[in-house]
Amino acid sequence: MAMNITHQIGALAGTPISTGPITTTTSESTSTVSAAAVWKTPTPNIRCEIKNPDAVEQKSQPTSPCGSPILNGIRADLSVACRAFAAEATTLERETGGEERMYKEGSVKEKGSGVPVYVMMPLDSVTMGNTVNRRKAMNASLQALKSAGVEGIMMDVWWGLVERDAPGVYNWGGYSELLQMAKRHGLKVQAVMSFHQCGGNVGDSCTIPLPKWVGEEVDKDKDLAYTDQWGRRNYEYISLGCDTLPVLKGRTPVQCYSDFMRAFRDNFKNLLGDTIVEIQVGMGPAGELRYPSYPEQNGTWKFPGIGAFQCYDKYMLSSLKAAAEAAGKPEWGSTGPTDAGHYNNWPEDTQFFRKENGGWISPYGEFFLNWYSQMLLDHGDRILSSAKAIFENSNVKISVKIAGIHWHYGTRSHAPELTAGYYNTRYRDGYLPIAQMLGRHGAIFNFTCIEMRDHEQPQDALCAPEKLVQQVALATQKAQIPLAGENALPRYDEYAHEQILQAASLNVDCNSGDREMCAFTYLRMSPHLFQEDNWRRFVGFVKKMKEGKNAERCWEQVEREAEHFVHISQPLVQQAAVALMH
Repeated sequence: MAMNITHQIGALAGTPISTGPITTTTSESTSTVSAAAVWKTPTPNIRCEIKNPDAVEQKSQPTSPCGSPILNGIRADLSVACRAFAAEATTLERETGGEERMYKEGSVKEKGSGVPVYVMMPLDSVTMGNTVNRRKAMNASLQALKSAGVEGIMMDVWWGLVERDAPGVYNWGGYSELLQMAKRHGLKVQAVMSFHQCGGNVGDSCTIPLPKWVGEEVDKDKDLAYTDQWGRRNYEYISLGCDTLPVLKGRTPVQCYSDFMRAFRDNFKNLLGDTIVEIQVGMGPAGELRYPSYPEQNGTWKFPGIGAFQCYDKYMLSSLKAAAEAAGKPEWGSTGPTDAGHYNNWPEDTQFFRKENGGWISPYGEFFLNWYSQMLLDHGDRILSSAKAIFENSNVKISVKIAGIHWHYGTRSHAPELTAGYYNTRYRDGYLPIAQMLGRHGAIFNFTCIEMRDHEQPQDALCAPEKLVQQVALATQKAQIPLAGENALPRYDEYAHEQILQAASLNVDCNSGDREMCAFTYLRMSPHLFQEDNWRRFVGFVKKMKEGKNAERCWEQVEREAEHFVHISQPLVQQAAVALMH
């Protein structure tokens, strides 16, 4: 007997990698609410117009002018259904044209043309044996995503897998197959150069350590790891304090990252700009440009704690000492703030972050925060300089992910952002310098927490994700760089989808015009995504995103088309289930 679809696709994103412990987290429940617990708000400014077919410039996915009835759960024979789907797609392709690629060949889409949607792949899509994990199910799932109108996929290219055994020895095995699979299905790829460890952060479902030979060097010199004031080491990412020192078997960390990206370019040069349209460059823990100030591993940090500064390895302290001497204040160079509390404190629990006469607004505090945030900006600048040179003339875009640290945003000091390296306070814009740095390299600003609403978060922690997203949108507008988005936590409800649609429109001020996000990446391909109700909502969401902010069709029409699409693509989703049974 056929199993429930969720169970049939169950192995898609949950098979653990055999080496290393499995790390899971339940923190999602702390920062989101059940869709059933909130009222769906009406969609603003619904416009329903008859569109002149002769005036249509953009092509659309195969659609039907009216919804098809669901066949009471009855599944047609797979081959017959697929042939019928192909025939209908061909017919409607002739009637309406095809869908113009919004993000074609790595270039930023045209203004007002809608937002293309990518889907993150499972973290363990490639095994420790450098093969594609759950190959048949993966193939069928990519086909289903394509049928839904998804633009492409995002995949982590793990440093710890590819260059695992020896410096300069790269094994691209699983990635070669996965990229060819994406190409075969006509899906674009955002490739993430993941120079961090997998395991220990929100949503990490498996453990992939840094390369073995890197671990050997860290064992010899513990100061290669980020360190807090209590001597606790963090092994997620090599400390940026030694970026330019030959501490990894004669190479600097930045040289290792550069050599990795160059090897990726050379190995996949035939796919760059066609299948591979974007390179997201990992800059820190979880692939984000930040310090590992809020590590969940071993229960060190819990939401909504303020986190802790990560500047106590000898390399960071050496830089701090030099900066203090250059500022004529050598007494400031021996340590970071000693009164900034612990990971799980709140701002008012500390002397440094409290609103009245806090150390963060003292001359010393301003000196330290300037140095700490500038070190992070310099780190990004160094790696982007290399990435830009490596991928020049390859027709791919480069992007960098910035964390959406929205808790305690309503306080004066913005303590969690400060410990992460974003010098953003009530009196200072910390995201404009980041946007300007990215702009110098023509990079995309990729931001998380796009799906969140202020009122969904703990009110006593003064969370404000919506205000934070608006601030970032304005910063990228001022710096004249593209903004892309991701959801921070898995959400499958329409309420979250509507928030993403609103945020993607970038209606933050009267000067926004036709500006929209250049792309949105949906977290993540999983058994939950393919559950029948979630899949139906997701297909509608993708269509609405591609309609864009200046859509001339009403959402009711889009939803009818989405429902029809769900029906005719059902066999493709079912095929993923069938593949897992063999």
